[in-house]
Amino acid sequence: MADTALPTALAEIRDEFLEIDEPDRLQLLLEFANELPAFPDRYADHPELTERVSECQSPVYIVLEVDEEGAVAMHATAPPAAPTTRGFASILVQGITGLSAEQALAIPDDFPQTIGLTRAVSPLRISGMTGMLLRAKRQIRARLA
Repeated sequence: MADTALPTALAEIRDEFLEIDEPDRLQLLLEFANELPAFPDRYADHPELTERVSECQSPVYIVLEVDEEGAVAMHATAPPAAPTTRGFASILVQGITGLSAEQALAIPDDFPQTIGLTRAVSPLRISGMTGMLLRAKRQIRARLA
């Protein structure tokens, strides 16, 4: 599935989901939940530097960094008791970190709807992932301004 705006890491993740049967996709999402990188300690005592993703029912917080060369790093925290949400956060963290700001901003807003989970999870969960992506892009734009 060629998509010039979709960065390689996210295209590979999407393709990984689409290559397996629908019932197995939820299990793959749970595997991603276990791979969410640890939230940096530098934000632990500074919650004001993070943003709560209000579209998520679970308490999800994200923060995006853009370095001097324009490379993006995304950090997210989601409770282990919310594995679906945690899995979506992990997908975005893994897919966005290391991209240039321009590449990250070019990710299609409907990416969460393209990974084959719309029948496996509730629309509210897909909305939460979309909220994470849109907030990430807004933070990148703010960092560039």
